[in-house]
Amino acid sequence: MARSAHKQRSMALYQSILELNSLEECCAFFDDLCTVGELRAMEQRFDVAMLLDDGLVYTDILERTGASSATISRVNRTFSSGTGGMEAAIRRRKAERAQAEGDKAEEPQ
Repeated sequence: MARSAHKQRSMALYQSILELNSLEECCAFFDDLCTVGELRAMEQRFDVAMLLDDGLVYTDILERTGASSATISRVNRTFSSGTGGMEAAIRRRKAERAQAEGDKAEEPQ
């Protein structure tokens, strides 16, 4: 029997992430949980996804992030055959950024 069949996904990790209260808590949690290399890989993949969503081409993304073409291609596949989680996160992130920029524009100078 395949090894993965014995192990079910632990929802405790994901629930714990949802319960973090601040960006600082989140960074501290992931710093404790992951190696620096694992964190950088995830951060790079998210940066690649944001740039792909912005319409940048592979060569521009490679130049900005240092990601390999294989990484860029893998991340790009999440847009066509992923679960939609990355796209949802990107939409929310961009909406929050747009809101913050709108709030700054409304502040009296």
